[in-house]
Amino acid sequence: MIKELLENFNPLDHQAFWLFGAAFIAMIVSMSTFPAIFNISEAKHLMDEPGERSSHSKKTPNLGGVGIYISLVVVITLIGGALDTKILMLILGSLTILFFLGLKDDLLILSPRKKLFGQIIAAMVLIVFTDTRIIGLSGLFGVSVMPYWLSVGFTLFVYILIINAYNLIDGVDGLAGSLALIASAAFAFIAIKTEDITMATTAVATVGALIPFLRLNLSKNKKIFMGDTGSMLVGFLVAFYSVRFIGTIQGNPTSLFFNSAPVMALSIVFFPLLDTFRIFAIRLLIFKKSPFSADKNHLHHRFLDLGFSHRQTTSFIVILNVMLITFSYTIRHIDIHFQFFLLIVVGTFLYSSLFIYNWLVVNKWLPEFLRP
Repeated sequence: MIKELLENFNPLDHQAFWLFGAAFIAMIVSMSTFPAIFNISEAKHLMDEPGERSSHSKKTPNLGGVGIYISLVVVITLIGGALDTKILMLILGSLTILFFLGLKDDLLILSPRKKLFGQIIAAMVLIVFTDTRIIGLSGLFGVSVMPYWLSVGFTLFVYILIINAYNLIDGVDGLAGSLALIASAAFAFIAIKTEDITMATTAVATVGALIPFLRLNLSKNKKIFMGDTGSMLVGFLVAFYSVRFIGTIQGNPTSLFFNSAPVMALSIVFFPLLDTFRIFAIRLLIFKKSPFSADKNHLHHRFLDLGFSHRQTTSFIVILNVMLITFSYTIRHIDIHFQFFLLIVVGTFLYSSLFIYNWLVVNKWLPEFLRP
């Protein structure tokens, strides 16, 4: 009876129940894992030490990524058999590679070169063995279909870029986790619309795993950081969702998102990419140093300099992120080049608006009734 039930079961027929179950399992496992992580971190002194660049003053456990990883492993193991098992097993393999890389970096420090090599291996496993790649850009810049070698190279670049972008923005409480949660929720919505139940399940599981983490990450007492382990894991997952979304849509000209997939994906990861390109430009062009050298010139540092708290900074950026995704969704029917232009202009303005306002106030260029 159980065998027949499993053979005839289709998650799409019970989509709401299925996705709720995946998110709930991930949330319960994540919630149950963190007390043990706290105890181990305190007993073995596995803490993040406040440094010159740190905006914290106390030692804090930095193994939040462990709880996120375990949650995803449990969800994939328990219910993955009813989905695309090949791609889920390879996702699990790639996550495991990044998990051990991040864990070593959080505990012992790992060289950037070794981290990059591990990220390339993790991404190539999925690109090559599942053929999940960006094959075109819906005509953006005249690119409809790319040659295989260019498609693989560009997809690998997207993975490396997004993974490291999420790692770079993990500088204030809740920011990387909240943006990853919003991104996962957005891709879950898209996957439901396109009936990609495998991606939808993984995305809602990511949301479920992040909720208990964010509760602790934003806490004043029992605080925990996601560390490089967590930032690389969530960055990889968001990169996978982006690649799968764009790649799958290109093979379906009748899809709701065929004319907008690259721009929609870009809107979801806009802030991490904007901050990454901005910080690289500052380091290379202004300070004439390595783009990978650490400093306090990130956008979230600028918000803190304006007097924002960690929670206020995260809340403001997340609200702008949701606004930009919603804006991109509403303009998806117009020409893709115009979509792209509007996204860049509106996105850059939104994330610069507070700094523009502050500059106008400082220079007394605003009318009196608009000044604070």
